[in-house]
Amino acid sequence: MSSTGVAAASVDVQLRELVGRGFRFVDPRDEHGDVLAVVGVRAHDGVVDIIELHGEDDAIATRMPPDQDILSPRRIYWREQGPASVVLAKMLFLADDYLPGMLYLPTTVSA
Repeated sequence: MSSTGVAAASVDVQLRELVGRGFRFVDPRDEHGDVLAVVGVRAHDGVVDIIELHGEDDAIATRMPPDQDILSPRRIYWREQGPASVVLAKMLFLADDYLPGMLYLPTTVSA
């Protein structure tokens, strides 16, 4: 166990397990061909799970209702942010039917 209380596993192993559970990954790129992030999506049981990997120490996992914009959801059920290995482990341990309650995210206003 790590200090976060989540079993440690390599990100590579965790990503393979997520693919085995039905996640599909894409790697959007900028105009120079550089990877901006690795994004995984899985729709199941009336929810959508999203994983965004921006770096080894920067990952976000979100569970949301299926009617939300996956790039900027306004309502979510669950979200975790932190190091990739910790975030991926928490997504792997999250029960498929886990819906703790709805969170409403603030809207961002562009100037």
